[in-house]
Amino acid sequence: MEFEELYKIKMPDEVHQAGTSKQTGFPSPATHYLESTIDLNSILTTNRDATFFIRISGNGWKAHNILDQDVLIINRAAPVKHGKLALVVTDGSFKIERIPTTSVDDLEFTVWGVITYIIHAVL
Repeated sequence: MEFEELYKIKMPDEVHQAGTSKQTGFPSPATHYLESTIDLNSILTTNRDATFFIRISGNGWKAHNILDQDVLIINRAAPVKHGKLALVVTDGSFKIERIPTTSVDDLEFTVWGVITYIIHAVL
């Protein structure tokens, strides 16, 4: 079980702009209504500078419902709360742990960031 890739969030290169229909014949009544694209960065992140994507390799964290090829969205600026999943550093290596309900000051690991979303592929 390893972390396959680590990504930093990038701003999208293109900006959606409403267009006009270039058709012949009778125009569609819905021509003026164009929806913008969905930007998952704006929906799933609150702090772009402190948010990272990590792809998981292996099923070592199945107990946390994290499977092979899942993508974790990790916010390094999110507050550490009891019961939340977090990417932690223990003995120089990354692991995924649930923050215990005991005192956060007595942790045996360093919290690198809080996992805010787990993205699964639907097969």
